[in-house]
Amino acid sequence: MDIIFIDDLHLSTLIGIYPREKAVPQTVEISLQIGISTAGAGASDDVGDTINYAVVVDRLRNELETRHFNLLEKLAEYVATLLLEEFGATWVRVSIAKLGVMRGVRRIGVVIERGVTS
Repeated sequence: MDIIFIDDLHLSTLIGIYPREKAVPQTVEISLQIGISTAGAGASDDVGDTINYAVVVDRLRNELETRHFNLLEKLAEYVATLLLEEFGATWVRVSIAKLGVMRGVRRIGVVIERGVTS
């Protein structure tokens, strides 16, 4: 298995359980590892034979702008499911962090791994 990665993607979304968090978008930092065979793209040199990371970034940006999630865990599950079901990944590791939400803490987040079961 090969891995396509996207590190430190900063996106704005409504995330949290408190009234202010439901009203004011926050920046989240997302890092992705996307498992898929890149042998076809390596041979063909054609982006159509792999997952186009620009399309992934655009899709996430558009989706997160219009949604609210109470928990980082739910947001991570949403991203993982999107990558597995719509982009054809066989395995994903999704890391999502809120930035500067607690005094003295730079990042708070969650990391999940999911894969397609046979």
